[in-house]
Amino acid sequence: MFFAGLFAIYFTLRSTSPGLWESQSGLLTVPFSLVNTIILVLSSLTCQFGVFAAERLQPRRTGWKPTQWGMVEWFFLTYAMGAVFVIGQIYEYAVLVSEGLTLSSDSYGSAFYLATGFHGLHVIGGLIAFLFIIGRAYAVKNFGHKEATSAIVVSYYWHFVDVVWVGLFFIIYILK
Repeated sequence: MFFAGLFAIYFTLRSTSPGLWESQSGLLTVPFSLVNTIILVLSSLTCQFGVFAAERLQPRRTGWKPTQWGMVEWFFLTYAMGAVFVIGQIYEYAVLVSEGLTLSSDSYGSAFYLATGFHGLHVIGGLIAFLFIIGRAYAVKNFGHKEATSAIVVSYYWHFVDVVWVGLFFIIYILK
């Protein structure tokens, strides 16, 4: 519901100031953001491989090949990809601020930073959750169904965050 509200704010402000939206959206670097989006979407794939390992009750790798990885290795890779996404967002913010687009510059800046910033906070929350799940896998003597269920729940959250970003990316970067 929170993101639905942010989408509503974005569309309302956009409909009242189409000229502003046209000029300010030109500052966005779509190819860079597309690569960042692909990294985040692929992290859902690695997350799901971690879930498959958790469902097999395989917390850690049995060999060096990715087909032998356990939940921990897949979740570490997912974490790294999510961290790259966040770093990419921070870089994009720095570039946009240097070009004069800030949270307080105009309604476009406010809508852009609120929507993408709150999404970024949700990604960071997911990264923290991955660290808890990885830590729990190391802390328990026997990796069981409780631990696997926790991994699955975190994956649901991560997939949701990814789907929300795909919507944000389409609306902010693609839809003109």
